[in-house]
Amino acid sequence: MIVIGLGIIGVLWGGYTARKRGGNRKDMAQYAAGFAMAFMVVGMVLTVLLDRFLLTA
Repeated sequence: MIVIGLGIIGVLWGGYTARKRGGNRKDMAQYAAGFAMAFMVVGMVLTVLLDRFLLTA
């Protein structure tokens, strides 16, 4: 769930960033995809860390 949530946040943030910088639809799509992938990687790391430290007590 963390990965999906952060992926959605990444899409929204990336689209907003591209729009703020004056990009067209293709720019917004590229920023959204890039931010989503980056945020999903962070979400995967957080998921693994939480699993390792909280659930293996």
